[in-house]
Amino acid sequence: MGSSKVVSGFFSRNKAVFVMGLTALFIAATADLFAGIFLGSMETYILAIPGMMILVYSAIGMRGNIFGAMGSRLGTSMHMGTFKMSFKKGSILRSNIESAIGLSFLISLAMGIIGWAVVAIFDFGDIYIGSFIFISMLGGLMAGIILLGVNLIIARTGFKKDWDVDNITAPLIAAAGDIVTMPMLFICAWFVVHCPDQNIINILTLMLIVVTVIVLIIIFTRKVVLGRMDEAKRIISQSSPVLLMCLLLDIAAGVIIENETEALLILPVLIILMPAFLNEGNALSGMLTSRLSSMLHLGTLRVSRFPGKDASENFIITYILAAVTYGYIGAIAFIAAMTMGGPGDISFIRVICIVLISGMLTTTVLNFLSYYVAVTAVRFDLDPDDHSIPLTSSSMDLISAAVLIGIIMLLI
Repeated sequence: MGSSKVVSGFFSRNKAVFVMGLTALFIAATADLFAGIFLGSMETYILAIPGMMILVYSAIGMRGNIFGAMGSRLGTSMHMGTFKMSFKKGSILRSNIESAIGLSFLISLAMGIIGWAVVAIFDFGDIYIGSFIFISMLGGLMAGIILLGVNLIIARTGFKKDWDVDNITAPLIAAAGDIVTMPMLFICAWFVVHCPDQNIINILTLMLIVVTVIVLIIIFTRKVVLGRMDEAKRIISQSSPVLLMCLLLDIAAGVIIENETEALLILPVLIILMPAFLNEGNALSGMLTSRLSSMLHLGTLRVSRFPGKDASENFIITYILAAVTYGYIGAIAFIAAMTMGGPGDISFIRVICIVLISGMLTTTVLNFLSYYVAVTAVRFDLDPDDHSIPLTSSSMDLISAAVLIGIIMLLI
């Protein structure tokens, strides 16, 4: 009787997390299914442009990091009662919009340069640096504009309806990032493949770089008001080093997948489930770190060497959410593959086993990683909203890719 009351109390206390969290995760997983189907249909461009899988997964990761962190900051401001749906200069919302735009320009440029260097170092093939930067910047910026709109819709709706946006922003932004980033990158890839003159791409790339410099100069030359750094400038200054480090992690995840691209293309179901699986780790870590960051800001979570009761309860919630949604991902990916000509030489049970084993292993890592990253940020007097989501999400992209590929190689 006692244990049933404990279980009942646990689900009653966290009803909103399960209802809103699972709803958001199911929407995200279903949306990622279409991203996976789209990815599978773009086999020609994946093989035609060396390093395309590196660019796809690092771009997806960066969009989630930039706009997921933005959503986390807005969620925290709602909890603290400082959020207003205002676009006035200096407002929380406008500062976050400006910083998201600036970071999108800066990180997209860095992604193109570093991604091209990795392709050259690992000898994945020959591609001109201008073309790689063009795909990264224009594709990333077009996706970023859409994700900015999605973030604003979530913030406005959550604020009006008094939702806890920490439970929905991360999975929805991650899913939206998957859906919009892939088509935008492939539109740019199509243009690169079919463009009759490389000089056109070079000119467009140079224009994008110039705009990036102008945007950053505008933000960083603002005057200090009342002795306080401009919020957009602060966010960019503090987030850029972390995001660049995260970019390396996302590129590493892309390298792992790039190395196995030909093998994965043989089994269509694996290509279809890949975006959803990686997004799940990203979304779950984003949800957990958003909640932990808000708790740290509000003082309801104590900074300690080992996770306490409140943190452990959030770990259990994450395990339950993970078990349900990873199983769902495996099932819908297999069904989708069946409707598209077959999943390949692999059974339904094996697909479910691969997804669940990989999923629960990654969930164990993300629980502890999310806690210690958030706590460490506070100990170093950093804003966990700026650092926790990018670090945990990018780490989970790499860990999820490594675990999933490892389990696939083990069970197939």
